[in-house]
Amino acid sequence: MDEGPDPFRLVAIRLDEASIGRGPPDAEHERAVAIYDLVEENSFRPIGQPPGPYSLVLSIVDKRLVFDVRSANGAPLVTHVLSLTPFRKIVKDYFLVCESYHAAIRTGAPSRIEAIDLGRRGMHDEASELLRERLRGKIDVDFDTARRLFTLICALHRRG
Repeated sequence: MDEGPDPFRLVAIRLDEASIGRGPPDAEHERAVAIYDLVEENSFRPIGQPPGPYSLVLSIVDKRLVFDVRSANGAPLVTHVLSLTPFRKIVKDYFLVCESYHAAIRTGAPSRIEAIDLGRRGMHDEASELLRERLRGKIDVDFDTARRLFTLICALHRRG
C-alpha cells in the first residue's frame, strides 16, 4: 500500500533577495543546483509543527541566520534564528578551499584537483554536522539535507 510522499519535507525554498547579491557564475550554478537537489530529496521536520510539506525562506538578518518555515501554501509556521558565529571560520575556510579548487580546475594537475576536492568535501561534511547540531531541537534534518542547506548558507554569505 502506497502511503504517498513524506509530509516532512521541503517543497520550496527561497533565499531572501535582501540578504544576497549575485555571485560569480560558479556560485550561482552551485546555488541553483543545491536548491533543485534540496527540493527533489530532503528530510525536514520542524519540531512541534504539523506535518508538511513545507516551504523555507533563508535569510541573514543582523548577522544571524533566519529559517522562516512556512506551510507549502506560504502560511507562516515558525521562525528559528541561529547565531552565525559558530559558522564564521568554517565558511571563511570553505570559501578559500573553493577558490583553490576552481583555480586548480583551470590550471592544475588531476591529482591536485582531487586532493583539494577531498579537502573541500571534508569541510562541507564538517559544516553539515555543525548545522545539524545547531538545528537540534528545532528542525530535524538528515545529513544530505544539511549539506545542501550549508551550500545555501554559503550563498547567503557570498555577496555580489
